[in-house]
Amino acid sequence: MKKVKKFILLSLILLVPMSIAGLVLILGFWLSPQDQLQKADAIVVVSGGETKARTNEGIKLFKDGLSDYLIFSGAAEKGPISNASVMKSMAVEAGIDSSKIMIDETSENTYQNAKNVKTIIDNNNIKEFILVTSPYHQKRARVTFDNVFGSKYTIINHSAVDSTWRKSRWWQSPASIELTLQEAYRIIYIELTGKYE
Repeated sequence: MKKVKKFILLSLILLVPMSIAGLVLILGFWLSPQDQLQKADAIVVVSGGETKARTNEGIKLFKDGLSDYLIFSGAAEKGPISNASVMKSMAVEAGIDSSKIMIDETSENTYQNAKNVKTIIDNNNIKEFILVTSPYHQKRARVTFDNVFGSKYTIINHSAVDSTWRKSRWWQSPASIELTLQEAYRIIYIELTGKYE
């Protein structure tokens, strides 16, 4: 009987840290779902952390022929010019025809991004789009867009590369830890309450 108790105790001592380590690793991948890229009706890029990287990724996808339209969403953070307008300027400077770009200049959070982009998408008979944001924000953006759009639309997850956050190493800096835990909390809050930012 003592041997059985020792075995159980040793198993618990080993399993608890291994389980915690597994959860830590899974959390980063859970926050950053990525889908197989395919051609879509539009590419939607929402502003926020590292807006320039997100914009450049949207431009790259467009130039790679994955869509004929770009939609940029984001209000002004500082000053009179919206993020969406700045993003559009970047795309035009990169050689994209401005007639292929649509913008939402009033969204101040992810929920507003989804609501305002849905208006643009419905007005242009778009049913399938690539959703571009930062990797740590991808899950929350997808959950929010899914709830606003419903099941009649196809949303393809694709993140820009963030300068510091990595889904397989998010615990290696205090800033990444804080960002990861905030995103996880926000997703759980949305799922439990049905309320957004």
